[in-house]
Amino acid sequence: MNTKIVIIDDHQLFREGVKRILDFERSFDVVAEGDDGTEAISLVEEYNPDVIIMDINMPNVNGVEATRQLIEKHPESKVIILSIHDDENYVTHALKTGASGYLLKEMDADALVEAVKVVAEGGSYLHPKVTHNLVNEYRRLATVSAGGGGSYSQPEIRRPLHLLTRRECEVLQLLADGKSNRGIGEALYISEKTVKNHVSNILQKMNVNDRTQAVVVAIKNGWVEVR
Repeated sequence: MNTKIVIIDDHQLFREGVKRILDFERSFDVVAEGDDGTEAISLVEEYNPDVIIMDINMPNVNGVEATRQLIEKHPESKVIILSIHDDENYVTHALKTGASGYLLKEMDADALVEAVKVVAEGGSYLHPKVTHNLVNEYRRLATVSAGGGGSYSQPEIRRPLHLLTRRECEVLQLLADGKSNRGIGEALYISEKTVKNHVSNILQKMNVNDRTQAVVVAIKNGWVEVR
């Protein structure tokens, strides 16, 4: 069955651009569009979409508040926030309200399609740049907790070769660096399809649901460099 999608964004041209990208994917079906957060709940109740793509900056009711109201009334809803803000405060606030994904509006088409697929399957998805910023915030907090004045000193890196292949370790490191699938492919001279296969294997072997969880687990275990 096709993935049903509702798009909420007050900029018509941007909304049409998002719809055009999604329409290229045969398994996607954009069933409705809205230009204000107040429409989100009524459109969800009418069309029962699998994924809601929600702009964060809208008049009357913004995307974060609309997501909070939506999740409160329909806890099963899967929302991807669209934003121009990559600050970790915006990201954590959006995720705390119940959003399953956070994309920057500078995203490419592949990231949008990948995010919808991941979220529709029950996972979560953060824009690679956002993941990188969260890693930097982790390093800052680690510095503070270690004494504040000095630089962050990470223990010796121990690649999880007991769990992953060497190539998968390389892909995991590049995920922690905030690289997209395309960026990983370019760095390792492999196709995006091969990257997706590696990422899928990594998630399965690490027993996590998405890329962000994989990066967090890898950092905590000292499997990747925080750089």
